[in-house]
Amino acid sequence: MTTSDPTTQSGPTPIAIAVAPNGGRRSKADHPALPLTPDELAADARACLESGACMIHIHVRDRDGRHLLDAGVYRAAIAAIRAAVDDQLVIQITSEALGIYRPAEQMEVVRKVRPEAVSIALRELLPDESHETGFAQFLEWLRSERIVPQIILYTPEEAALLAALTARGLIPFEHLPVLFVLGRYAAEQRAIPSDLLAFLAPGVPRFAHWSVCAFGPREAACVTAGALFGGHVRVGFENNLWLPDGSLASDNAALVAASSGALRASGLTIADADRLRRMWSA
Repeated sequence: MTTSDPTTQSGPTPIAIAVAPNGGRRSKADHPALPLTPDELAADARACLESGACMIHIHVRDRDGRHLLDAGVYRAAIAAIRAAVDDQLVIQITSEALGIYRPAEQMEVVRKVRPEAVSIALRELLPDESHETGFAQFLEWLRSERIVPQIILYTPEEAALLAALTARGLIPFEHLPVLFVLGRYAAEQRAIPSDLLAFLAPGVPRFAHWSVCAFGPREAACVTAGALFGGHVRVGFENNLWLPDGSLASDNAALVAASSGALRASGLTIADADRLRRMWSA
């Protein structure tokens, strides 16, 4: 695994902005603009596209607003988003367990939905060595179906484990996208930009396509730091409700706009969905 070079002969590599608009925990009591239904997700997708996002990371809920892994509900949400933005956003579903689902159930819903992309927490689908074979077979199925997995890593130790699995031939992808999560286990879940340094330290495996998300009000600063080091970014109500100035964001599009503005002010350019797909396929 090698780190990506943030520059090319034609200038900086465009930065992909993903929006995570809802997550599995927050409700409208946390923010009235949190999108939960397919129609709300579609409207949010359109607004975030206009603000600079090229990917949307979605969770779906049951009738009581609780986290759900359900193929039919996912299909309805995907159809609504596609009707709103066509293929101008990559749609990534989550396989997150949230303490409710077992690895087999998480993988099964992905098999039923066959999304364009899926996020996978390494610690959830590979809780111990007894799950290695099933995890490797699932990744091989994703590869055969041309579904892009993004592996969620909470610690540098998980990055090392993923690299070790790759060295053993259990990862059937030459360049597997990963997401570094900052602040998930920090005090009050408030990330700061220097939290990223643990993932970029000497000896920690490097990944060709990596992104950063961050819990708390310094989200924009954290992801901008990541982009300046050659990564891509994910923002949204799943992890943060606040703008860089400390005010409550009106919606997810405002968070996307804040980060896209910071990236452009730093001399970086913003990728569209087709560019992200090409980066992944490369």
